[in-house]
Amino acid sequence: MIMTDDAYDSMLDLADSIAEGLIAIPGVSAVVLGGSWARGSGDEHSDIDLGIYYDPEWPPDMGHLRALAASLDDSKRGDAVTPLGAWGPWINGGAWLTVGGQRVDWLYRDLARVRSEIDNCLKGRPQAYYQAGHPHAFHSHIYMAEIALCQPLADPQGAVASLKNLTRPYPPALKRALIGNCLWEAQFALDTSRKSALRGDVSYLSGALYRCTACLLQVIYALNDRYWLNEKGSLRTAAEMPLCPRDFEKRVKQLLAHVGVGAAGLQATHHLFESLTGEVSDLCAEQGFKAN
Repeated sequence: MIMTDDAYDSMLDLADSIAEGLIAIPGVSAVVLGGSWARGSGDEHSDIDLGIYYDPEWPPDMGHLRALAASLDDSKRGDAVTPLGAWGPWINGGAWLTVGGQRVDWLYRDLARVRSEIDNCLKGRPQAYYQAGHPHAFHSHIYMAEIALCQPLADPQGAVASLKNLTRPYPPALKRALIGNCLWEAQFALDTSRKSALRGDVSYLSGALYRCTACLLQVIYALNDRYWLNEKGSLRTAAEMPLCPRDFEKRVKQLLAHVGVGAAGLQATHHLFESLTGEVSDLCAEQGFKAN
């Protein structure tokens, strides 16, 4: 259920108040509202996601961050604030807080790295990396998507605003690269799992089918000039886009929920995924794109 205007205003007031405290901390360059609230799809279960952007030459003062967290968090603990890099090279740390019963997440973002990855995206050079918390991968164009979709709450030097200007329109080189690379990978996932279906290897096949799904979602988002943030809710959102196979969400849900029993059942599911991938490929061909 989407929350009321009053609830949204209350959430935004809280986010603004926290951002005011964050931007006063030495080393914090900008604070943005991200996630579902920034996209207008937040509900009573949604966390408030705050991106904390910093220059790596002058990183945030951790003592001040922990003191602010302790003053805000319902448990009055500041040790929820991680060092830079604690959650991996891409989701590089932050904090999970509860403020007045509301979950609030802080996420660090290195401005130099964000600028570099946006430049790579503009040149059609997206990459995918293993990262905890991302079932498929951390795609480097997430950094560009976050900038494109966020709502700046505190940006005194215009660092986020200048990067936002680079995200419009959706980069043609990024579109070509994502469609070509991900359509190829979706097809490759099916090619390499065909024998697993024959052998009744449900574990390997399930992983391959999820990988295929994740790649098809990347293709559909790019085909529709839509920025992709992460795996959460992406199937539902993709199904609402103009360039998408008929009943895409329903069909994928049915197939992933019931992969099949035994070789015959797994082969049937594999065959249906081949058909679905073929439909996405046909959509791409109609728009002048193909797998790499």
